[in-house]
Amino acid sequence: MPAITLPDGSIRRFDTPITGSELAAAIGPGLARAALAMKLDGVLTDLGRRIEADAAVVFVTRKDADALELIRHDAAHVLAEAVQALFPGTQVTIGPSIENGFYYDFARNEPFTPEDFPAIEAKMREIIARDAAFVREVWHREDAIRFFAERGEKYKAEIIQDLAHDQVITLYRQGEWVDLCRGPHMRSTGDVGGAFKLMKVAGAYWRGDHRNAMLSRIYGTAWRDQKELDAYLTMLAEAERRDHRRIGRELGLFHIQEEAVGSVFWHPKGWRLYRAVEAYMRRRLDAAGYQEVRTPQLVDRALWEASGHWEKFRQNMFVARVEDEDRTLALKPMNCPCHVQIFRQGLRSYRELPLRMAEFGSCHRYEPSGALHGIMRVRAFTQDDAHIFCTEAQVASETVRFVELLGSIYRDFGFAEFQVKFSDRPEVRAGSDAVWDRAEAALKEACAIAGVDYTLNPGEGAFYGPKLEFVLRDAIGRDWQCGTLQVDFVLPERLDAEYVGEDGARHRPVMLHRAVLGSFERFLGILIENHAGRFPLWLAPVQVVVASIVSDANDYAEDVAGALRRAGLQVETDLGAEKINAKIRTHSLAAVPVIAVVGRQEAERRSVALRRLGGAAQEVLPLEEACRRLAMEATPPDLATVSAEGQARS
Repeated sequence: MPAITLPDGSIRRFDTPITGSELAAAIGPGLARAALAMKLDGVLTDLGRRIEADAAVVFVTRKDADALELIRHDAAHVLAEAVQALFPGTQVTIGPSIENGFYYDFARNEPFTPEDFPAIEAKMREIIARDAAFVREVWHREDAIRFFAERGEKYKAEIIQDLAHDQVITLYRQGEWVDLCRGPHMRSTGDVGGAFKLMKVAGAYWRGDHRNAMLSRIYGTAWRDQKELDAYLTMLAEAERRDHRRIGRELGLFHIQEEAVGSVFWHPKGWRLYRAVEAYMRRRLDAAGYQEVRTPQLVDRALWEASGHWEKFRQNMFVARVEDEDRTLALKPMNCPCHVQIFRQGLRSYRELPLRMAEFGSCHRYEPSGALHGIMRVRAFTQDDAHIFCTEAQVASETVRFVELLGSIYRDFGFAEFQVKFSDRPEVRAGSDAVWDRAEAALKEACAIAGVDYTLNPGEGAFYGPKLEFVLRDAIGRDWQCGTLQVDFVLPERLDAEYVGEDGARHRPVMLHRAVLGSFERFLGILIENHAGRFPLWLAPVQVVVASIVSDANDYAEDVAGALRRAGLQVETDLGAEKINAKIRTHSLAAVPVIAVVGRQEAERRSVALRRLGGAAQEVLPLEEACRRLAMEATPPDLATVSAEGQARS
């Protein structure tokens, strides 16, 4: 007689085992109509599964977050059935739900194209309207292999052959069509609804191995209702408009070419933006008590072996062989082992801790060419990296300091909110479970003291320690993981870092790996897209363009430009023969924040007419006042704060 505990704490008792559907109907007809699946003791499960013992049950309805994964999973099955109905002989392989949608990989002699989408979507809507029930079936292993082999589905047969022999083999049937699947599913194809759209096609190797056959992958998106789908498509259109690669090209910030795959060619305007961010970060780190260092690019493999990176990270490292020395060097993929080498020079005392060591470290990591994406995913990048060597008792206070610093920096760059994920021990890791227990406990205690709320990100810690991941949200609602804070008890042990404690004995420091931006290249890509290239004045590569109305005002325009430059602004002039409206349009398209217009009248009065990006009005100011005001507006936030505090004290 199962006793079933519901979310409100009430308990329902039944004389015989009962399915989720029957339980929902027993509670009420409204729930029976709304329930799509259930969580059985926390595990997402079909409503058709029988509850045979005492259990806690939570029903999943369309409004719940878990519904999205179910809708997308089922949409993938509907896509696969539609494709096989329209293109006989196509084999199905795998089709998971993913963030914002789903995909299915198909084996077919001729790859799919977007021109196939209208027919496939129409067939999907037919299947959804048919409202066929998803029926779970448990098969014997050999029967399932034979079933798919006889249907010409060699990929499905191969998947089953490679499963562990104690693995339960389940197939799901939707009408006459059947697929290998672990589930769970909703009640029927009708539960998918109509808020879906096929998005793109791509090639994908079977099982991700380039030695295997190339498959044709169809991506789609699916949502709970049309409103959510429309919002997502609008966001995608806005994201395309903000694409940093297009904006970078149009504004002349950078380019990437085949002769240096995964590396960035920064143009003068882009490098000004880079330097503005770097200078700001350097000031913030100096003020926060960090000591900046510089470490080598090429380091002997012996150090990477000692640190554990050679074993765990070798496939992502660029290696150079020095033949006459019989030595193997690696371009550093991260800075931490090198920072330990600086810490180890001389005998350290507990009085030096915490020691905050920062480096804008140039690093290289091998990324597959298919994974590269503009300046967001590159092979050569600069980390705003730092390592804090401290005692175990100082972990909490240093975490508090870092979270405050990170939040302040994000706000200065225009990101008002961020979320935190706690990533605990991965399967492949260094250090004993006891060491990991200490590291995870220390980081959780630090979060509690710092008032940091987090969501758990299981198994995603670094190989040497747990970490916090800081995820910021941009202007169109996208999330970007940038900052990290990692607690490491392992690397100081492996690389023999120690200090003399107050008791006179030798101790291992705890090493906090931390970054705010992550990498300059990726963060700049995020900045470009967040601001759509229309940077605040303090970041803009060109802050003011002085444009003359008539050639008689050209000499005065040069005087204005000189005065603005002396005030610390990045200034260009436009003294061409074009009409002023054409000049304003050109520089507005180039996202210049301020256009200073001068003509005969302005020259006579020693004034300027300021036009702001996105505004039609202009403000006429005396030149001296314009310089003063624009210089104040262009002051970086950290310096503006210092200036305001100084004025308040005086």
